[in-house]
Amino acid sequence: MTEPTSGSGVQPTEPDFLIVGKILRPHGVRGEMKVDVRTQYPEWLAEQDELYLGMDQCDPASATKFEVVSIRSHREHLLIMLEGINNREEAALHRDKYVLIRLDQAMPLEEGEYYTYQLIGMAVYTTTGEYLGDVMDIMETGANDVYVLKGSPRGEILIPDTDEVIEEVDLDERKVTINPIPGLLDD
Repeated sequence: MTEPTSGSGVQPTEPDFLIVGKILRPHGVRGEMKVDVRTQYPEWLAEQDELYLGMDQCDPASATKFEVVSIRSHREHLLIMLEGINNREEAALHRDKYVLIRLDQAMPLEEGEYYTYQLIGMAVYTTTGEYLGDVMDIMETGANDVYVLKGSPRGEILIPDTDEVIEEVDLDERKVTINPIPGLLDD
């Protein structure tokens, strides 16, 4: 059995902020911005009095605090208006920035839910003990998330985050145990 060689077992650094969206473009001429939602609880964002815009969730110096004027749904996106961003040109300056909240503002998670930053670097094993690699990335596919694993002789492996496949996530041990359903790990 190949043992983990990368970041397995290392507790991740807790970020200062969580990404809840990304500014796509200005919307209209009064400073409103179209946001790609990156949270499972977009309705909860409407309850926030302040949001941050920045390029890096782990660098508090890159985040600028804004008071929320309004947040509303628009098809599959949100439209946000923030204090001090009063026209299309000012809104355009924030294109591609992340919409952030402080970690202590985050909605409490239910049992069995995890933040992405907590899963990155975790070692993944099968129920029989075979090491499959470390979680290097998590892709959002719409139906379910997919863990991207690297670090084993099998090369890159994609694991769906479904109840049928994920047996256990142990944050203390920094380990994910999966049930390799037929076809998942074809050799």
